[in-house]
Amino acid sequence: MTKSELIEQLMENNDVLNKREAEMSVNAIFDSIGQALAEGDRVEIRGFGSFTVRERDAREARNPKSGEVVKIPAKKTPFFKTGKELRERVNVG
Repeated sequence: MTKSELIEQLMENNDVLNKREAEMSVNAIFDSIGQALAEGDRVEIRGFGSFTVRERDAREARNPKSGEVVKIPAKKTPFFKTGKELRERVNVG
């Protein structure tokens, strides 16, 4: 499902929202999650899952073409862990 499909489904399931309002709602949710993660916070949506930021250590890797050693700096990366209810819904069937 794409973001535009999510907006369409939100409009279909809610007669009060038009397309612009549905899009603003979806964008507000995604922006809020992104902002919280950027500030180092954890976002938990009960029954769905939680978003956290994990730190990856610096490491060395090799360029497969030249074999040259490349240093990869430490970085932060978003991580999503599914909630129990979502895992159960996906595994049914």
